[in-house]
Amino acid sequence: YGAFVDIDPRSEEISLRNLIDHSIIESFGAGGKTCITSRIYPKFVNNEEAHLFVFNNGTQNVKISEMSAWSMKNAKFVVDQSVKSAA
Repeated sequence: YGAFVDIDPRSEEISLRNLIDHSIIESFGAGGKTCITSRIYPKFVNNEEAHLFVFNNGTQNVKISEMSAWSMKNAKFVVDQSVKSAA
């Protein structure tokens, strides 16, 4: 699944934000105007051994002006003990 965004890459910058989880990659292009979601099945990798690769299958050269990566903390769940289950 995907979508097209109308831009001229020779005169405009393209933003791309990727959210990578254990088995899903979501890519948001052009400030969220388009989104691509893909399931992945990676081998287990320690955070210190993880690598990020950038490639271009297009016909024009692409210059990456900025790239950043962050690690996320685990989510914290608070369970409301006053809620009774229907079981």
